[in-house]
Order: sequence, then structure tokens, then C-alpha cells
Amino acid sequence: MIKAFFASRKWALWAYGGAALLLFSLYWQVQFTVYINDWYGSFYNILQKPQEHDISEFWASIRYFFVLAIPYVFIATVTGYFTRLYTFDYIPRWRNVSRDVEGASQRLQEDAARFAKILESLGLQIARAVMTLIAFLPVLWKLSEHIQIKELETLLRAGHIEGSLVWVVLVASLGSMVISWVVGGKLPGLEFNNQVVEAAFRKELVYGEDDKINYASIPELTKLFTGIEFNYHRLFLHYGYFDVWVNLYDQCLLVVPYIIAAPSLFSDAISLGILVQISNAFGKVHNSFALFTHNWTTITELRSIHKRLKQFEKNIGPIGQAT
Repeated sequence: MIKAFFASRKWALWAYGGAALLLFSLYWQVQFTVYINDWYGSFYNILQKPQEHDISEFWASIRYFFVLAIPYVFIATVTGYFTRLYTFDYIPRWRNVSRDVEGASQRLQEDAARFAKILESLGLQIARAVMTLIAFLPVLWKLSEHIQIKELETLLRAGHIEGSLVWVVLVASLGSMVISWVVGGKLPGLEFNNQVVEAAFRKELVYGEDDKINYASIPELTKLFTGIEFNYHRLFLHYGYFDVWVNLYDQCLLVVPYIIAAPSLFSDAISLGILVQISNAFGKVHNSFALFTHNWTTITELRSIHKRLKQFEKNIGPIGQAT
């Protein structure tokens, strides 16, 4: 799969050149988000004290926002289009195999397509998350100079904690990943089982289209569908309490920067613009750290598909290279 794509001389330019282009594009997307975060500070300071500013400053700030936003939208659109051009090919190898492979048609078409699409999305998100952390961690660290978390300093028996906002979001995000791993631990196995029972039901229906005498009888279809229904109920149950955890976590983290920065705002230690900058930078860093928590269900599906494709590759044997 991935190894063959990047190890092939035939696809070397596409693989490495395309990856370099995507990383370059992501870099500039992240840079524009940093510029927009700086814009928040000056813009909200104008709104906080309009009597100290002229309306022309407001309109100048609005125009500058579009100078930043329009290139960002263009770059993001081009990046999204380019990433959709990747795919995988199993057909040349499968045609040369004489032994049966369970669910081969699904794995050749649906599983490979889903794997490529999910990998495209996650790969892009991971690269963007890393670049966002590189860009916004220094920003959030610097903004921490304006904030004093007295409760945390008292608990640690320390003075002013350098980069306090960074440490708060780091601990919260790492803790969420550990909890997500525990809460969602059964999901990959259930997702894998779900694909197996669906493949069996679909296969029976396909055979029944050409031979309704020997295939797709009502008792057999009822039996297969009962297995699908049972597995889906278990899957929905586990996804249900996992969603409760993720939604609760996100809503709590949404107000954390305001809770931390509010005492400084009401004591006039920071302005409204800085508060908005803190909230935005905190959100960017938190979303980057919490990438795997927010995409846990997608990662679960990817792990399940990867397991099926690995089994498929093992079954089609040492055909080696695609012809």
C-alpha cells in the first residue's frame, strides 16, 4: 500500500513532489492563521474602545482581514483538490491469484477507496496540526506572560509559571487521549466485525441476483441481517458513550481560556483584544493536540480497514509487484 507507493521509482515524483507541495501549502495556511490571530488583537481593541479610534481604522482593519482571508481560502481549496488525486491499485495482483479471498470485491473497491480517502484526510490534518503547533505554541507561550493562574501557582507552590497556558492545554489534551483510548478501546474490533458481516450479506445478495434458487433465501438473509443488526446495536452503544465523553470534553475546554484570562481582564491587566487572541491561540493549540481525540471514530474505521487490507495482501500472496 503506502510503502509500495513511496518506494516505487514510477511514482517517486508524484509521491515526494506531491507531498512537498502539500506541506508547502499547509505551511502557508498555518501562517495565514497566525496573521489572522494577530489581526484579532488590533481589531477587538478598536471595538473595545471605539471612542479612542476613528471609523476609518475600523474599515482599514476589515479590508486587511480580506487581504488575509482570500488567499487563505484559495490555498485551502487548491490543497483540498490536490489531495483527492491519490489512490491505490490492487487489481493487477488480485487477477493472478487462483485462491478465493473473502470479500475480495469489497476490498478491491470499497476498502481501498475508503482507506485512501481517510488516509488523505488524516494525513492532511496531522501535517496541519504539527505546523499549527510550531506556529502557535510560541504565540500562546508569549500570551501567557499576561496571565497569572493563582490557583495553579498555589498548588505547585511556585511563582509565576512560564507558559502556563501551554502547560494547561498540553495536560488537558494528553489526558483526553488517554481517556479516549480507554473509552473507545472496543470500537476497532466492533468496526471490523461490522465490515465482515456486511460483506457476507452483500455477497449473498449479489449471488442471489443470478441464482435465486440456491442463494438469497429468506432464512439465510434473515440470519445474515440479524447478525448485522446485532453488531450495529453494539457499535452504536459504544459510539454513544464515546460521543458523550468527546462532546463533554470539547464544551469544557471551550470556556477554559476565558476562565483563566477573566481575572486579568477585569483587573485591566489585559485588553479585550488580548483575551480574544488567547482564546483563538488556545483553541488552535488545543485542536492540534486533540486531533486524535476528535478523529477517534475515523481512526477506528481506518484501523479496521487496514486490518482487512493486510489480510487481503496476505491472502493474495507473494505476487509482489503490480504489473
